[in-house]
Amino acid sequence: MKKLLFIFVTSFALFSCAHETNAVESKIEKAEAKDLSKLSTAYFASGCFWCVEAVFESVRGVEEAVSGYSGGEIENPTYRQVSSGRIKHAEAVKVYYDPEVVSYATLVDVFFNSHDPSTLNRQGPDAGPQYRSIAFYETAEEKAIIETKIAAILESGEYGRVTTQVIPFEVFYDAEDYHQDYEHNNPNNSYVQAVSIPRLNAFKAKMPEVLK
Repeated sequence: MKKLLFIFVTSFALFSCAHETNAVESKIEKAEAKDLSKLSTAYFASGCFWCVEAVFESVRGVEEAVSGYSGGEIENPTYRQVSSGRIKHAEAVKVYYDPEVVSYATLVDVFFNSHDPSTLNRQGPDAGPQYRSIAFYETAEEKAIIETKIAAILESGEYGRVTTQVIPFEVFYDAEDYHQDYEHNNPNNSYVQAVSIPRLNAFKAKMPEVLK
């Protein structure tokens, strides 16, 4: 019995976003620094930020997606604090996008088409409030777009419920450097192989028209 429990716990750690690794401790610097100052921003949380970042960076018009933390109260949270599930922050992404190429409404479609919004505090193997679904809004127009999309999902019957929180954006904290571009930098990581890449491919099959 103890052996079976050990195997279960080990397997969960290997295929969980909360599994830390020292394989890559720093972000691979971009060949050229991007000027993001003239771009619009959007903020979403939908499970492991390694997965979410990769999804949004595959979208035409998105110049950058940054992994981080939002939705909580304490300042400058760490990955260890957030991944414990004992504070209110969720793993989130900050999306820099060109509104002349991709609309906010399309980004909301990307958000809902790349995760299961019906699961409460869970995405795939990742469970806890830090993995909850959140669509952050900065304007009344953005809030209306999100709420209209949720109403359409419920009317379609695709999901019996939508647990996504729709809350005003307040502050975003960048995650530690080694989390940035994690899927790209760690293609052989067990979680990336088992969860991140399949999730990205499922999204690409669902919305091929928005891909770069």
